[in-house]
Amino acid sequence: MTQFISGMIVAGYLIAGLFFTRFWHETRDRLFLMFAIAFGALAAQRALLAFWPTGQTGAFLYTLRAFAFLLIIAAIIDKNRPDVRE
Repeated sequence: MTQFISGMIVAGYLIAGLFFTRFWHETRDRLFLMFAIAFGALAAQRALLAFWPTGQTGAFLYTLRAFAFLLIIAAIIDKNRPDVRE
């Protein structure tokens, strides 16, 4: 049951990533590209976690998750940064 739910979570992350990829393709806005990469990383992390041996910590997997969340934060900060053009 746990692997089934993990599979559904991975599918949800992939669908969100594909939506953001489509929005990026239409607008070429960096926010959408960074969100697509972040959701792809979250999908990969969750898929690898489902097959990770029990009893091992998998610190790399949680580093990948932290990277995805930091990328989302960076995308939001980048989008809200004032546009400085001379």
